[in-house]
Amino acid sequence: MTQQSKQSLSYRDAGVDISAGDELVERIKPFARKTIREGVLSGLGGFGALFEIPRRYREPVLVSGTDGVGTKLKLAFELKRHDTVGIDLVAMSVNDVLVQGAEPLFFLDYFACGRLDVDTAASVIQGIAKGCEYSGCALIGGETAEMPGMYPEGEYDLAGFAVGVVEKSAIITGQNIMPGDVVLGLPSSGAHSNGYSLVRKIIARSNPDLGAVFDDEGTQTRTLADAIMAPTRIYVKPMLALLAALPVKGMAHITGGGITENVPRVLPEAVKAVIEQSSWLRPRLFQWLQSEGNVVESEMHRVFNCGIGMVVIVASEHAQQALHLLHAAGEKALEIGRIEARADGEAQTIVV
Repeated sequence: MTQQSKQSLSYRDAGVDISAGDELVERIKPFARKTIREGVLSGLGGFGALFEIPRRYREPVLVSGTDGVGTKLKLAFELKRHDTVGIDLVAMSVNDVLVQGAEPLFFLDYFACGRLDVDTAASVIQGIAKGCEYSGCALIGGETAEMPGMYPEGEYDLAGFAVGVVEKSAIITGQNIMPGDVVLGLPSSGAHSNGYSLVRKIIARSNPDLGAVFDDEGTQTRTLADAIMAPTRIYVKPMLALLAALPVKGMAHITGGGITENVPRVLPEAVKAVIEQSSWLRPRLFQWLQSEGNVVESEMHRVFNCGIGMVVIVASEHAQQALHLLHAAGEKALEIGRIEARADGEAQTIVV
């Protein structure tokens, strides 16, 4: 075949639809505009997004975080539920930034797929914008990558990147935590975005009816699918209000590793956290997962949040005021434990 007789190829022939990408950008611009806040100098569409640190910070320190949604996405594909995984994506990064006392400023997303379905992508990114609204940060940039052959049909992957700022003198390190301090817990909405490889294994083994009525969330009846796919809670606004009102010694976002592996990340070597599991009612989802998977108690606390999505450590004299402020902000916070002296070789977090 001569060079002249070869068929002319386009990017679309190779599986990449530039027009679909352009349509997606136009579809998501209204959602991104709702997240604009002080400091935004440029938004979607440029090669880079510009953001000015608010001038109220005297010695600003930037805090960054990145994460994904993990294998919870597999369930999103199977259930065709794409509207809340964007909230999960934002939550996983902004909650991590928050625990060091930082106010989330802006968020960037990365959406990768084999073939771009504009409706699906727009639904996901609309969820990302909602998460940014909930956390008060701006969605100012991102990337949509259409890569034929990299992903199975109908699947995609997500990554998120958050940047926050904290006054240098207000960085929360946990180093002043001491025996006698009080451990507070803020409820989760479910498994959040962690432990889903085990969740999926349990579902595959028990083969439940995911559409069956499972429980009542307030006044709303939920299916098992609803309970499993409930988006990760975002704790930014109530916690920033608490930080402005009184000293917080430490915070731990309960993600992969559960309570027993995340709380130690904020504790000094000389102390341990004693968590009383009877201080809160374990949500039914975790009861179901433990029963159906025959999961031992120690594994439950090592994999799942078991109903507590954020741990906050305060001095005993501030505990009641902290609870009052969190309740006023709509958080059903609880006292779930205490800080004690730790012996050599002893675990740093003990659930009793």
